[in-house]
Amino acid sequence: MQILINETVIEIRQADITAMATDAIVNAANELLAHGGGVAGAIASKGGAAIEQESSEWVRLHGPVLTGTAAITGAGRLAARYVIHAVGPIMGSGDEDRKLQAATQAALDLADAYGLYSISFPAISTGIFGYPVDRCARIMLSTAATHAQTDTRLRHIVFCLLDARTFGEFGKMLQTIKIP
Repeated sequence: MQILINETVIEIRQADITAMATDAIVNAANELLAHGGGVAGAIASKGGAAIEQESSEWVRLHGPVLTGTAAITGAGRLAARYVIHAVGPIMGSGDEDRKLQAATQAALDLADAYGLYSISFPAISTGIFGYPVDRCARIMLSTAATHAQTDTRLRHIVFCLLDARTFGEFGKMLQTIKIP
């Protein structure tokens, strides 16, 4: 399922994000870029030690990646060229919707800064961070749609969703996006 805004396709797909061959995949990261479980663990497992080493080095040099921001590393053995580590909110931390929108926008901005044409996102913060899937779909898709209306080089924004429930929520929300 997809829509076209300007020259950018926004697509939802039920798939494993670690298999995506987009220029970048987004890691639903924590502030220390620790690759324990969930999306981060899968990325580290399939991408290899290089991603974890580069993530640790990034934090050592720059400090924690604050909630609502993002950092970029190489992608190790993954099909993607880069991993953009976007730190979404922990449910109950306050101002969660703004933080999720900021994390999504930070990842899109990094993709533009690196001249990328394609990016794949998971449903940020909906795992162990406890963020509601329907709210996540609304915020992430509307942020992507707004970004597609700018002078972006991105031509393909994929929301790569692992389970049918999350895919369904994103599908319902994608149908409500107003195309300019």
